[in-house]
Amino acid sequence: MKTKISILFLFFAFASLTASAQASESKPDEAQSEKKVWVPDKVLPAAEHYEGGIEELYKAIDKELQYPAMAKRNRVQGESIVSFIINEDGSTSNIKVLRNPGAGTGEEAARVVKLLKFKSPGYSLNASLPILFKL
Repeated sequence: MKTKISILFLFFAFASLTASAQASESKPDEAQSEKKVWVPDKVLPAAEHYEGGIEELYKAIDKELQYPAMAKRNRVQGESIVSFIINEDGSTSNIKVLRNPGAGTGEEAARVVKLLKFKSPGYSLNASLPILFKL
């Protein structure tokens, strides 16, 4: 008899927990409603020469980045790493894709890096930049 009661008690406790978990909806705050931009944990030397630092660099990348249609269709995700040189005047050159998840993501990452304008460091600087493609 005690085992039946304890089993029933556990069943109702489990049912009430699942019902309360489904019923509770979190309302997005103003901070949460703003689109989050992926920023890597690594220190990037290139970010020192971008106006506003690493956060602004990745906001500019996120603004310009267009997910390739073939990558969307084939659900290709991953990190594309692009190597480039920041010239003395702040422009970029010698852009190479080091890691390419495929389906046009590497080419898109190279296109976005070509659009970036850095502050003039006064010397040439080799840099690499990870760009995340995630659906």
